[in-house]
Amino acid sequence: MNQLNTLLLQAQAGQGSNWTGMLMIVAMIAIFYFFMIRPQSKKQKEIKKQRESMKNGDRVVTAGGIHGKIKEVKENVILMEVAPSISIKVDKNSVYPVIEETAKK
Repeated sequence: MNQLNTLLLQAQAGQGSNWTGMLMIVAMIAIFYFFMIRPQSKKQKEIKKQRESMKNGDRVVTAGGIHGKIKEVKENVILMEVAPSISIKVDKNSVYPVIEETAKK
């Protein structure tokens, strides 16, 4: 009987630590979401919005580092002029708008 009471008390004490452990896991997931996942998804939405607003004459850079000016925008492809009378066709998802410096040094 004494051993049964001891086991029951240990089981009840263990339940409190289970809740604490579960709470810690939930807190870690929340921290991971707010510091890693949410900012990345915001950044991706912003880039998508910028890509949709690109038009002829905008300066862009490809993911590979090629700078140029947009000559024509299609649904999934951009015709980009990289030098006078030299144009290349690139996937729209690999192009990023160039942010022009307002104050030149």
